[in-house]
Amino acid sequence: MRARNLPNVHDAIIRKLREHSNLNASDVAIIRRLPHTERKLASHEDVVRQGDRPTVSAVVFDGMVARYHTLATGKRQYLSFHITGDMPDVQALFIDTMDHAVCALDAAVVSLIPHSALLPLLQESASVAFAVWRETLIDAAIFREAITNNSARPPRVRLAHLFCEQYYRARAGNYSHPGSCSLPLSQTQLGETLGLSLPTVSRALQWLRRLGVVDFHRGELRVRNWQRLAAVADFDPSYLHLRKPPEL
Repeated sequence: MRARNLPNVHDAIIRKLREHSNLNASDVAIIRRLPHTERKLASHEDVVRQGDRPTVSAVVFDGMVARYHTLATGKRQYLSFHITGDMPDVQALFIDTMDHAVCALDAAVVSLIPHSALLPLLQESASVAFAVWRETLIDAAIFREAITNNSARPPRVRLAHLFCEQYYRARAGNYSHPGSCSLPLSQTQLGETLGLSLPTVSRALQWLRRLGVVDFHRGELRVRNWQRLAAVADFDPSYLHLRKPPEL
């Protein structure tokens, strides 16, 4: 899920941070100095594993990646989803051992930035450091919303809310056309995200289709009626802390 007209990963980082923070010309120049190594990921390939002690942080450049926990049964609990410009493991700068894994959901491209280059940049520019910090705080806000979604909302609303969040974020970054976005998840993975059984996910999805608000097929989410979908989901995007609402 890469934004149009993004020639390199530095542009992706700058655009992402500017969704919620101010960056001046000096900040942009500092970000453009960051070295990085591109890595292509196959579908479901891990970029970092639970228990790893990474020395690099990944920036998503194309496709979608997910944080997840693996349970003793072998099942997964998906924790969050990340698109172009996101840095899903930036906390590895300050936490020695990863307590979760990050994998590609479809074929994806990430850029790996050495911690040895990223830490001095954050020390050099307070505004960039604050922007990266704000990005991690927004991540935390999304986690809090996911906890509320999975524990306090009924299945239909739970699924509708997840669809709203993914579509809203994709449109905010200009990573999709109006009315649709990539969401490369199976119904099983939707259940592993929302704490629902496969039959419950199927029934909730059928209900949303009959309502005429969304269609979801082969990794593509089509939003038929945004206003009604957002009302069904009780979706309030304020927790995403975006400076400018997207064109939906």
